[in-house]
Amino acid sequence: MPNTITGFADKVISQKNKSITDDIFLLIQNDKILMHEYLRLVEKEGLDSVNMLIGKRVKERYGLTNDERNNEPLSTLIKSHQEFI
Repeated sequence: MPNTITGFADKVISQKNKSITDDIFLLIQNDKILMHEYLRLVEKEGLDSVNMLIGKRVKERYGLTNDERNNEPLSTLIKSHQEFI
C-alpha cells in the first residue's frame, strides 16, 4: 500500500477485519449483561444457530468479504471464526 494516510488507514482496517468476529464474541464474553442474554439465546435457539447468526450479522453490518478461517480464537464462546478482508 502507498505510504499515505488513506493507505495506512486501509491497512489498519484490514488488520481489524481479521479479528472483528472474535472481538465481538470477546465483548459478549466479558460483559455480564450481554453474556446473560447470549446464554438465554443459546438455551432457546442452540449454540450453533446463535453463533452462526452473530457471525453472519457482523459480515453484513460491516459489508465484509470472507478471507481465511481462524481456528484459534481468543474467545471461549467459539471454536473458530471467519476472518474478513
